[in-house]
Amino acid sequence: MAEPAPSSCASLTLTAAERDLIRRELGVRFGNPPRIADGIHLRRWRGGPQAGQPKLPAAVQSLVERGLLVVQSGTGPFARAFFTEAGLSALHQLAGERRGLDPVQYAHVRQELGLEEADVEELGTIIGPTP
Repeated sequence: MAEPAPSSCASLTLTAAERDLIRRELGVRFGNPPRIADGIHLRRWRGGPQAGQPKLPAAVQSLVERGLLVVQSGTGPFARAFFTEAGLSALHQLAGERRGLDPVQYAHVRQELGLEEADVEELGTIIGPTP
């Protein structure tokens, strides 16, 4: 079996800043777990020569340059960055690592990636009792 090209393996390896960004953006906020499908919120420049364009933190810029994220400008004050297929593979790899994403704190991410099954009792409290 042939090994993948070194460049493809290197592109899936996330830097410390990128891992920190992913943990920060996909962590539970105010009791609500974010969804991967909703993307990463990006602010926009309000003035100057880049007015209206998304502000790209260094970690987001790095992920975009390597083809792991794609930025979509929508209407309103925020743009969003979405994971590409390669980005989802890198996220899957990160979630599969022992120290990548904490299995308890990021259970919602692991479920969305298909690494864990959803807890039926937990879903019942979110959705409500069935009649």
